[in-house]
Amino acid sequence: MHILGEFLGYLAGVCVAVAFLPQSLKTIKDKNVKGLSLASYIIYCTGIAAWVLYGFYLHSVQMVVFNAISLIFAGIILYMIVRYQKKS
Repeated sequence: MHILGEFLGYLAGVCVAVAFLPQSLKTIKDKNVKGLSLASYIIYCTGIAAWVLYGFYLHSVQMVVFNAISLIFAGIILYMIVRYQKKS
């Protein structure tokens, strides 16, 4: 059962970490942030940063690595929103 749990942890981590890759690449390429919520990405990035810190607290390599990857991709989108969002 331990091996299955480890596998599920890695599978979940890879899926969550890679989930923002297509959006990040599209946003970088198009520089179009219309329809992306600044507040949502601020809250999401804050939560993911907290998961990274919690992973350090638990000494969980999976939690730290995969959430750090997620934070990088979501952070790129957050940066792009701040940079390219049209000012009203």
